[in-house]
Amino acid sequence: MTQEDVTQEAPTQETAPDNTAMEDTTPQPQPQVMVRRPPSVLKELATLFLKIAVIVLLTLLTFTFVYGFHRVSGPHMSPMVNDGDLLLFFRLSRSHNIDDLVLLSYSGERQVRRIVAQAGDTVNITHQGLIVNGAAIHEPMIFQDTWRLETAIQFPLTVGPGQIFVLGDARETAIDSRAYGPINISDTLGTVITVIRRRGM
Repeated sequence: MTQEDVTQEAPTQETAPDNTAMEDTTPQPQPQVMVRRPPSVLKELATLFLKIAVIVLLTLLTFTFVYGFHRVSGPHMSPMVNDGDLLLFFRLSRSHNIDDLVLLSYSGERQVRRIVAQAGDTVNITHQGLIVNGAAIHEPMIFQDTWRLETAIQFPLTVGPGQIFVLGDARETAIDSRAYGPINISDTLGTVITVIRRRGM
């Protein structure tokens, strides 16, 4: 074997690429850790007071413009509504039905009365009692006779448009439409929706 043959058979050694120069030596930014501070006590209290103030304001608005309370004074609606009972009434009601209880004001005093006739009805009071449209009205929860009062109201009368005729349940003592005639629905303060008994409070 000649020297030339040895030279040809010697393995060729490949030089590995130098990756050192290719590496990015720029420092990488470190991820930021957000530290959440707990809310302060003053901030929590302020949020709580704000919620309470909103609730109180909504309650005041509701019971100023939508609902209302009225404490009954006197026995004029007995036995259904008694002296001292607390009534919840709806202020925005402008349509009523027979037997509804309405709150109204007469001579500067609030009173609760029962609707017995509406617009177009003819009302009369005779020895038979309450007569509406020629028929005697049976009122099972009224325990006193219905008589006319010594007033200028003339019977029979026809209830006008937008009016109602009201009576107290205690017919012997109540001052009602027998004294002041039919009333305008727009003059009522509201319709009673709940009676809270005094003895239950």
